[in-house]
Amino acid sequence: MFWTTLLGLSAVASAAPSPQFGGGFGGMTMLRFGCPNVVIDRLDPLVNPGAVPSSHVHQIVGGDAFNASMTTGDVSEQATCTTCQFSEDFSNYWTANLYFKARNGTYKRVPQLGHAYQFNDQFSTQTQGGILVYYVSAQPGQITAFKPGFRMLSGDAMARSRPDNKLKRQNCFRCYTGPNYGGDVGAPCMDDGVDSEALPNKVCPGGIRSNILFPTCWDGKNLDSPNHQDHVAYPTSGPAQFLSLGGACPSTHPIRIPQLMYEVVWDTTVFNDQSEWPADGSNPFFLSTGDNTGFGQHGDYVFGWKGDALQRAMDTSNCMGARCANLKFQDINAAKQCSVQKQVSEDEDGWLAELPGADMPME
Repeated sequence: MFWTTLLGLSAVASAAPSPQFGGGFGGMTMLRFGCPNVVIDRLDPLVNPGAVPSSHVHQIVGGDAFNASMTTGDVSEQATCTTCQFSEDFSNYWTANLYFKARNGTYKRVPQLGHAYQFNDQFSTQTQGGILVYYVSAQPGQITAFKPGFRMLSGDAMARSRPDNKLKRQNCFRCYTGPNYGGDVGAPCMDDGVDSEALPNKVCPGGIRSNILFPTCWDGKNLDSPNHQDHVAYPTSGPAQFLSLGGACPSTHPIRIPQLMYEVVWDTTVFNDQSEWPADGSNPFFLSTGDNTGFGQHGDYVFGWKGDALQRAMDTSNCMGARCANLKFQDINAAKQCSVQKQVSEDEDGWLAELPGADMPME
C-alpha cells in the first residue's frame, strides 16, 4: 500500500487516550515484514491436527517447526530457522491458496507476487509470494504480546455469505486497478472503490490482494480454545480498524493484544483473458476450500517469537516497517534457505481436474 495516504490514518489511533501518543506516527508501532513460503502443503495443525492430508491446500510461512502435529508449547524452541525477515520470529502463519477454474473445468493455482516497496524494505519485494505480516501496537506499553503456545484463527472457511458487514474492514480483497499495485492509495479494507468482502468476479488489471485482520482482545487465560476463536474477541464497539486501538475490550477478554494482519498478493493477471473463464459467468477464482465467494477467507496463526522479542517491539513507539527495538533480522537469501519437507505428494502448479481434497469433508 502507498503510505502517503495510510499514514494519515495514524490519526485513527486517537481513539486511544491522547497521553499515549505524541509525535512521529502518533506513538504507535507497526511492524511490517515479509515471509516467503516455508512450504505449500495440505496440512492444518490447528483445524486438523495430526491429519495427513487435511481438507485443503495452504501456503505456510515462518518457522520450520511446522508440521501436522506441531507442539502446543513453545514453537521457538522447536524451530531452527524461519522464512520471516525478523530472524527471532519462528511463528507460523498460513492461509488458503487461490485457484483459477478454466472454462474446461480444470484448475490451476494462482501464482503470487512480492509486496510493495515501503520503508526501505527490499526484502519484502523479493519474497516471490508468501505473506506480508503486520503487528500493530496502537498503544505502546499497554499492549500484551502473545505467549508461547498461543494460537488463533480468523475467519470461517465454511462461510459463503455474511449476515452483516461488521467484518467489512477485517477480511477483504483489493482489486488492483493496474500494474505495480495500481489503485493502492488507501488502508487495507478501507477503500470501497477497490476493496470488497467478496472475491472479485471481474478482471483486476493488477491482480488481487487478500487482507485478513485478527481480533485484538484476549481472555488472558487460555492460549487456545476448541474453535481457536473463543479465547479472543473484538472490542465492545466492534472490530478495530487497521492501525486503530478501537473501543474497550469486553470484560470477558480484558487484555489488549497486538493487531495482527496478513497480506497476500495474487497474480491473477495471467488469467485475465475472459474467453477462458466459465461460460456461465460464475467467478473463476476459488479459494482452495472450494469457495468462489471469498467469504470463507481465513487465516491461521501459531505464535513463535523468541523470548521477549515481540513484547519489546510492542512496547516501543514509532517503529514503522521491518526494523524495531534492536530485533534481529536476516537477508532474503538466508530466509529462502529455510524450508519444511512437503508431506502430501500432490501437483502444486499444474492443471488439475479438481481441487486437492475436494472429496474430503470440511471441518
